[in-house]
Amino acid sequence: MSGQTYMGIPREAIPWYPTIDPEACLNDAECLQFCSNDVFAAGEKTTIVANPLNCVVGCSACTSVCPTDALHFPDKRAFVETLRRLREQYAHG
Repeated sequence: MSGQTYMGIPREAIPWYPTIDPEACLNDAECLQFCSNDVFAAGEKTTIVANPLNCVVGCSACTSVCPTDALHFPDKRAFVETLRRLREQYAHG
């Protein structure tokens, strides 16, 4: 999704996407089947985050389908502060 923006910020600059704990991942592909944005892909031993920038900013719905809580997102409070700083940065060039 290169070239996309969110609140005037290039999507590439926004650190919002899941990470997967490989020790907890069952590689059951629940998240892969759940996410319609092709964020995930099948890996050899675990599901992988293949297209992190396809993740909808602020969405963490995929965590609800993971039976082992292997999916993690940034802390929402810290993320709001990151967005504030990025908005200021991109508003002033």
